[in-house]
Amino acid sequence: MQDPLSLTFSALADPTRRAILAQLAKGDANVSELAKPFLQDMSLPAVTKHLKVLENAGLIIKTREAQSRPCKLNGEALKVAADWVEQYREFWEESFDRLELYLKSLKQPQ
Repeated sequence: MQDPLSLTFSALADPTRRAILAQLAKGDANVSELAKPFLQDMSLPAVTKHLKVLENAGLIIKTREAQSRPCKLNGEALKVAADWVEQYREFWEESFDRLELYLKSLKQPQ
């Protein structure tokens, strides 16, 4: 079993899954609505597998309502990944700030 952050980044690595998340960012949708844009390039079972990966990573929540399978985005799982990335953004910004100061010091006449 992988840790949740690894599952999240693994799920986000695929462009089809990112496109599904983009659809869900606009609002809840059922499986057939989510699959529709992809059915020219892949089968419904293939799309369902992508949904399962997203669900296992906690990025979406799929429920059952009679014959329908509504899905919704789980923002909390995305927030965990964003928070992890954020710490590195701060590191790189500080590094670039230090580099900028160093480069300015080189330009000053001695």
